[in-house]
Amino acid sequence: MIDSYIHSTLNFFAALFIVAVGLFLLTIIALYIIDIRQTRHTIRRNYPVIGRFRYFFEHLGEFFRQYFFALDREELPFNRATRSWVYRAAKNVSTSVAFGSTRSLTQAGDIHFTNAGFALLEEHTLKTTARVIGPLCQYPYAAPSFINISGMSFGALSSPAITALSHGAAKAGCWLNTGEGGLSPYHLAGNCDIVYQIGTAKYGVRDEEGNLCPAKLKSLAEKPQVRMFELKLSQGAKPGKGGILPATKVSAEIAAIRGIPEGQASISPNRHRDIENIQELIDRLDDIRDITGKPVGFKTVLGSTQWFTDLCAYMAKLPSEQVPDFITLDGAEGGTGAAPQSLMDHMGLPLMESLPFVVDELKRFGLRERIAVIAGGKLVTPSTAARAMATGADFVVSARGFMFSLGCIQAMQCHQNTCPTGITTHNERLQKGLDPHNKANRVANYHQELVKEVEMIAHSCGAAHARKLTRQHVRIINEAGRSTLLSDVYPEPIKHVSDTH
Repeated sequence: MIDSYIHSTLNFFAALFIVAVGLFLLTIIALYIIDIRQTRHTIRRNYPVIGRFRYFFEHLGEFFRQYFFALDREELPFNRATRSWVYRAAKNVSTSVAFGSTRSLTQAGDIHFTNAGFALLEEHTLKTTARVIGPLCQYPYAAPSFINISGMSFGALSSPAITALSHGAAKAGCWLNTGEGGLSPYHLAGNCDIVYQIGTAKYGVRDEEGNLCPAKLKSLAEKPQVRMFELKLSQGAKPGKGGILPATKVSAEIAAIRGIPEGQASISPNRHRDIENIQELIDRLDDIRDITGKPVGFKTVLGSTQWFTDLCAYMAKLPSEQVPDFITLDGAEGGTGAAPQSLMDHMGLPLMESLPFVVDELKRFGLRERIAVIAGGKLVTPSTAARAMATGADFVVSARGFMFSLGCIQAMQCHQNTCPTGITTHNERLQKGLDPHNKANRVANYHQELVKEVEMIAHSCGAAHARKLTRQHVRIINEAGRSTLLSDVYPEPIKHVSDTH
């Protein structure tokens, strides 16, 4: 009797266990099917079921961090608070937070915007309007947005990522910089405004010897989407070194677009071989403008300040139509490209030191009204973009901010062809997780929220729109823990050099 009871009980629990295991397996199968069919979350699509733990732990972290860790503002190069803001903006959910800022507010270098005694009412504010770049060119460009997408090459980024950026830029009404890797069909997919970047290897516009090919340049300029040309002298990740694309990423398609051999590492020269001095730089920019009829400028990271002063002194003697139409200033903190750590860590000046110098030198030599200044370098959040505008930039560009909007999780695998979110890999299995249509909406959402909150900062300071922000609207914490007006730290020049002659 007892044996029969024990036997029936064991059979019951065995059956219960089998049913539980069956239900568990069915649940796993159901979650697997759901994950591979959905297009909103790249990690879940690339890593079905397992990828859910990332979002689960991320959510639990909000409740447990007070017991175990408090790293919201400590991670580099971008901390959790920054990435979280971008993710929320891209998903078009509220970017508001509760219970106070997790930012220190008192560390040297921290900034505070000076809110006006009487902020502007919404009905008294203005939308930041388009600014014309290259007004003396045959085809000037009225750039509609002061926030734009910085250079990221096809090759470094995957085709779905570039496609999403192109469609997103079109929805947002901003430009998309090609990066030095040439113009791909994916850049043109969304019919957005394009800034074509010419790197030191002249990808896409090179002849068989690697020299600039006027015929290819003219052919590109005939595309209506291509609005400006940017000659890249250097970039934030690696000032003084050219682009690096591993051989594993140089497919037949990329090789054809760039004009290089397939399957070989693509390493650009550390500078343009045909530009050895200031005069040759200006002559080359002038040649490109003559061939294309479109605005032309250059991108650089400031290191030697004397070099830029000499450049301004040279340009001040030229007719207005011969000076660059814009200068893109990248900070040493830029970093979408792979680079030796010694350069990534120690080469070049940070943007917030170089930007006021560049703006002030252009003013001192009477060039500021003619040359637009475009600023880049970790300008991912409204406060960083607003500070750049207040310092004197006409436009702000961001690369990693828009990568985050695509779903980048800062896995630091960009150069390994193993990016888990499909953004910087040519592994087709990983690329499948990135749905260009869904991510294009997130790119546009992020852009919209970034613009909105920069404008909000301006209105709180009493400025009618973002370009009305000045150094008087920013205070910076000094080593003594006291704040000083940015206009006192970087006083603007009173007289132009041209006025003294």
